[in-house]
Amino acid sequence: MTNRMKLVVRYAFLPVLLVSIDLRGSAQTQPNSQDVEQLKQFVLDLERRVAVLEQQNQQLRSATVPSGATGQQAAASLLLAADELRVPGASSALPAQASTPVSPASPQLPGTLPGGATLNYTFDGYYEYNFNNPTGRVNDLRAYDVLSNVFSINQADFIFDLDPDLSVHRRYGFRIDLQFGQATETLQGNPNNETRPEIYRNIFQAYGSYIVPAGHGIDIDVGKWASSLGYEGNYTKDQMNYSRSFYFYYLPFYHAGARASYKFNDKLTANYWVVNGTNQSEPTNGYKDEMFGYVLTPVKPVTWTFNYYLGQEHADTVPATNCTVPVQPGLCLAPLNPAPNGKLHIFDSYATWQASPKLTFTVEGDYVIQREWANAAPGESSAPEHVDGGVAYAQYQITPRGALAARTEYLSDRGGLFSNETQALKEITGTYKYSLSDNFDAFLEYRRDWSNRPYFITSNPADPSSHQDTTTLGLVWWYGGKQGSW
Repeated sequence: MTNRMKLVVRYAFLPVLLVSIDLRGSAQTQPNSQDVEQLKQFVLDLERRVAVLEQQNQQLRSATVPSGATGQQAAASLLLAADELRVPGASSALPAQASTPVSPASPQLPGTLPGGATLNYTFDGYYEYNFNNPTGRVNDLRAYDVLSNVFSINQADFIFDLDPDLSVHRRYGFRIDLQFGQATETLQGNPNNETRPEIYRNIFQAYGSYIVPAGHGIDIDVGKWASSLGYEGNYTKDQMNYSRSFYFYYLPFYHAGARASYKFNDKLTANYWVVNGTNQSEPTNGYKDEMFGYVLTPVKPVTWTFNYYLGQEHADTVPATNCTVPVQPGLCLAPLNPAPNGKLHIFDSYATWQASPKLTFTVEGDYVIQREWANAAPGESSAPEHVDGGVAYAQYQITPRGALAARTEYLSDRGGLFSNETQALKEITGTYKYSLSDNFDAFLEYRRDWSNRPYFITSNPADPSSHQDTTTLGLVWWYGGKQGSW
């Protein structure tokens, strides 16, 4: 039955309906011939209007949309066509603003690709001033904010990310983070740690993922990824403070190997890694490090992470230049015999409490011990080196765009495992973070580092200071389809 026929049948009963209504109000009232004639005329008028509407509906469906038009442009074309098709004697069925031409959408960088992959971009720059006026404008014991009185590019990054998605029957995924700027030297600039650091310098992360169909699904990653030892991460947009803590600088930045994660339920996830070493895309020895850990969410506002890392970080070769057999470029090495075989143990734990929608607290505790030799021969020294201490964080969201954050930490460096000096290091940091617009954050920060001995560089290298004060303006732009922390 067409819409027209439906309307005819429906309105044919109007006289009876109106008579019925009228009779309810007064049993003596009967419709006269004039009333019935008026109702028939009303129905005929409705039929004519329906016929006009059906004709205009066909015209609207066949309206031409420009080839290659965006969704917004196509909608504008259809609205303009519809605006011209009006029922005679009736007001426009469209709002007045619908007849206004819609300007084409401005071009944008792609953020989400077909299939669910995302492209993400960020630029992180800063200006910092160190009141010690250090020689060469170099800040001591800083991971990323490494220079004073310099407009600096901390990092510029490009991230491609395709996560596994069982809802669309995709068990695989992969991710690549390309990084440029000062951070690449901090992360991978040490030839004592990397045999060929220049090969991997700009590849911060690169790994493939697969969800093994066992139980709730075992997440497997193979490649190179950012370390989850320590609370802080690489991307400044996701941090409370602009500068990073001593522990971020000391604990590993990344690992290369394979890792597995299994989520037992909403409260417990277990992790296991087998990797080349700490900050080693290519190892300096044949030992494979391991990490055992879990993430526990006992109640919704609290998340607790615990990691135990076992490794051996001493090289078993030394660089050589007189190789007599063909080797890969940069891999002319001579064996070191005997090679140190002492182990590294890292106990790392941190917990976050979302006390309210605006207030967050985090605490971190670390204990690290390393020996050069596992079993020292008579006369050989194998005294352990220790790093231990902790960090406390707090952040309060003052307004939807502005937040205040504070951090304080203590690091005991016995044997100079971190700073090459036996000392007790402390720092306190205050940061105001303001979102100038979507995807654009400004960080204004004051930080004071100090030690129990003169250590920090000044304008006179022969006269170090026991403290280091800096003030920083950091600016971070980012864009992309990946939601949450990167």
